[in-house]
Amino acid sequence: MATDITDVRARPEPIRAVPVRHPGRWVSIAVLAVLAAMFIHVLLTNKSFKWSFMFDNMFNPPVIDGMLRGTLAMTICAMLLGVTLGAVIAVMRLSDNPVLRSVSWLYTWFFRAVPRVVLLLLFGNLGILWSRLELGVPFDTQLGSLFGISALHLRIGGMNSRDLLSGFLAGLLALALSEAGYMAEIVRAGIQSVDPGQGEAAEALGLGRGQTLRRIVLPQAMRVIVPPTGNETIAMLKDTALLINVPVIYELFFQLDAVGKRVFDPFPMYVAACIWYLALTSLLLVGQYFIERHFSRGYGQQTRARLKLRGLAAEQGGGGGGVAT
Repeated sequence: MATDITDVRARPEPIRAVPVRHPGRWVSIAVLAVLAAMFIHVLLTNKSFKWSFMFDNMFNPPVIDGMLRGTLAMTICAMLLGVTLGAVIAVMRLSDNPVLRSVSWLYTWFFRAVPRVVLLLLFGNLGILWSRLELGVPFDTQLGSLFGISALHLRIGGMNSRDLLSGFLAGLLALALSEAGYMAEIVRAGIQSVDPGQGEAAEALGLGRGQTLRRIVLPQAMRVIVPPTGNETIAMLKDTALLINVPVIYELFFQLDAVGKRVFDPFPMYVAACIWYLALTSLLLVGQYFIERHFSRGYGQQTRARLKLRGLAAEQGGGGGGVAT
């Protein structure tokens, strides 16, 4: 008798997946919903906010002028000077020269240790040290006495230091020099993140150190430098409110604070300042997102996903050919 041998494996029973319960999530959502409702209720019902008064005054021409001439202009100028000087200090920190390394370390140590509000007050009062700033030969009076000349004057021009080192310029120097201390460490970390073999290969091709840094190292280091630089820019935008201590008249927070004090009710204008800084910071966050995406091309999960999709497309179109490049 012939026997039929079947080698058919029985199918396993389907898995009965039971979703995991997360009661803590629903409790946290309920708590957050209650808190959000309470916050919205306070915003809508508390008369101390004085929304009509706030919106009538937060767009006044002096406020807009202070936002443009003070907050935004100071942020741009301070960041440009801070990034440029910070890059120079970072290169000094990585130099083989021990003197340059020591000077750069002392710079970063000092300006990262002193709070910015203290630096603003310090630079705002530098006129106490020198009454006038002039160009010429120092100690000309003492030099003339050595040669018997009583009225030797070897200086050309000059100006009152209290007029120069005050207001916008004093605030710019304090914020930019402080920012350079932080940017130096950011740029140094970005440069050190690049594989040393890149520099060695560039030197083997005959490129100088300056060309290697500018064409090979810095373009790759930007992926690491850009995100913290964006955070520093946002922090600088907010730190411009400290210019009220110098004081800088044409500045956003100074103008809003002046409106509140003029009517003896500063709280609504403090809320207006929060709204202004939230709006400006949101714009910077959008710009930071696109800049980071630009310099992150070729790295991370997005690149791997694109390569995977290209491989699947190549297999479907070419019958299992190689991965498209």
